[in-house]
Amino acid sequence: MEELLRTNDITVIAYARALLADEDIECFEFDVNMSVLEGSIGILPRRLMVTRRDLFRARAIMTEHDIALDG
Repeated sequence: MEELLRTNDITVIAYARALLADEDIECFEFDVNMSVLEGSIGILPRRLMVTRRDLFRARAIMTEHDIALDG
């Protein structure tokens, strides 16, 4: 799995997941349960992961829909 996106904004994660699902790209959200440790205040970012073979396409989809990527 490769990191596609890292954000504190859960709406961006939801939107990105929907875009990827429309293109049949499987993704997995990491760090969802970290809110237990942080007290649900949203300071720890969540990561959206995709397989290495889908990374190029997934990045292109994010760029096409104006979702900022760190890398």
